[in-house]
Amino acid sequence: MGWAGKILGGAFGFMLGGPLGALIGASFGHNFDKGMRSASSSGGWGIGNQQRVQTAFFTATFSVMGHVAKADGKVTADEIQMARAVMDHLQLDANLRKAAEKLFNEGKRAGFPLDDLLHQFRQETSRRTTLIQMFMEIQLQAAYADGVLHPAEKKILLHISSILGIPRALYDQLESMVKSGGSTQRGSSNRPTLSAAYKALGLKQDATDAEVKRAYRRLMSQHHPDKLVAKGLPEEMMKMATEKTHQIRMAYEAIQESRKK
Repeated sequence: MGWAGKILGGAFGFMLGGPLGALIGASFGHNFDKGMRSASSSGGWGIGNQQRVQTAFFTATFSVMGHVAKADGKVTADEIQMARAVMDHLQLDANLRKAAEKLFNEGKRAGFPLDDLLHQFRQETSRRTTLIQMFMEIQLQAAYADGVLHPAEKKILLHISSILGIPRALYDQLESMVKSGGSTQRGSSNRPTLSAAYKALGLKQDATDAEVKRAYRRLMSQHHPDKLVAKGLPEEMMKMATEKTHQIRMAYEAIQESRKK
């Protein structure tokens, strides 16, 4: 049984507390409350526990996504569709999908405790850099769902990255990669355009062969699905990680092919 199936079944439970605990308690309701009581009586799970991190990641992902979508004053149909696409990738059952939708809507509410939630999320993940970077990539993808990054959205995304300890240079690289479309900007060979390929690897076109290979190996290691799940990415999100490694591989192959000419 995967992570998603365990949550409502009560196979694990833990007291997150704080804004994350309040959000997920409201979204999962009675079944999650039972799990928390069970965990409380048995000592619970400590910060950094894989299943606890997975739940924190799930909760933060959808609630912050809703908050970013509302940053420019309205939530577009494209942004709602992007949120649903993430839910599709997770292959959520009806109950979990309903919980994700509730989290998204909670993020849109006035008074959403963004800063407190992000500080707790960073603590719960034990500052796992790769996991936090994946979280940020998802938020950027959602913000670009309508093809445009509104100034208000960028302002709040920069604020989010700052609280999560993401350097501005890395944020700019992630935004450039998402904006380029990566795997969606393909030529007739079913590969990304050369410009998008370099952006996907976070490189400039004058990078040396050694720099290209080094960037490729580093990104493949960072986005390896098994490593991400071990660090706390929900198992149901492995498909997203797999697609990311495919995008990185296609970008590398496009660059390699161009340099043989």
